[in-house]
Amino acid sequence: MIKLIAIDLDGTLLNSDKKIPEENVKAIQAAAKAGVKIVLCTGRPKSGILPFFEKLGLDDEEYIIMNNGCTIYNTKNWELVFHAQVTNEELDTLNEAIADYPDVCLTLTGEKHYYAVGSEVPELVQYDASLVFDTAIAKSLDEMKALDETIFQAMYMAKAPQLDPFQAAKEEELAKDFSVVRSQEYIFEAMPKGYTKATALKALAEKLGLSQAEVMALGDAANDLEMLEFADHSVAMGNATDEVKAICRYETTTNNEAGVAKAIYDYVLNK
Repeated sequence: MIKLIAIDLDGTLLNSDKKIPEENVKAIQAAAKAGVKIVLCTGRPKSGILPFFEKLGLDDEEYIIMNNGCTIYNTKNWELVFHAQVTNEELDTLNEAIADYPDVCLTLTGEKHYYAVGSEVPELVQYDASLVFDTAIAKSLDEMKALDETIFQAMYMAKAPQLDPFQAAKEEELAKDFSVVRSQEYIFEAMPKGYTKATALKALAEKLGLSQAEVMALGDAANDLEMLEFADHSVAMGNATDEVKAICRYETTTNNEAGVAKAIYDYVLNK
């Protein structure tokens, strides 16, 4: 019996217009009413999740996995119940990686703000910040180290022609110290080593006393792979990558066809 549903946001719960289809809202509310825990599981920071969580209209205490597994929040009082942290030494390592790549910007997600390391915020970075209802702030590396703020994760941003060669040259080296993933065409992410959506979902399931057999996860992209491999009931969106579809137990319709709702009715509520 499925008792927890982990749902990715972009490309999964959200359609191409970055909206939640009403069918998804109704299905999620029906599952929650039936006693199923609803866990949004996303690479987004808190600012980029709140409006969507509020749209779901859930009354009971839920949990949200953010920053690709680097944070877990309890939605009852928005308490941070679990987090990873990028150390100052790791900031040095992350920054050194782009020494020969001036077109690649190192960005950092903190508990309070979204940062671009440097003297100014590139247009692409500010665009990405706007997608999570935030504004990026430019800070030097020394200023970042002096901040009294927990930094959860890092992202390298650039257009694909600049990011591709950077990833090709640096991924293997960075993977020794960080959990890395190319989550979008213009984003290559670096989380503290060992932290992914899967590690956070596993920790949360254990906290709630649930087994893998009681977990369903839905996703579409590379940063969902470990999470989908963890859940016994893995569901690939119709718009998912071939890599995601290849490892999943089930496949639903696309994010523009309320695939989340269909999966909930098919595999959880059996309607």
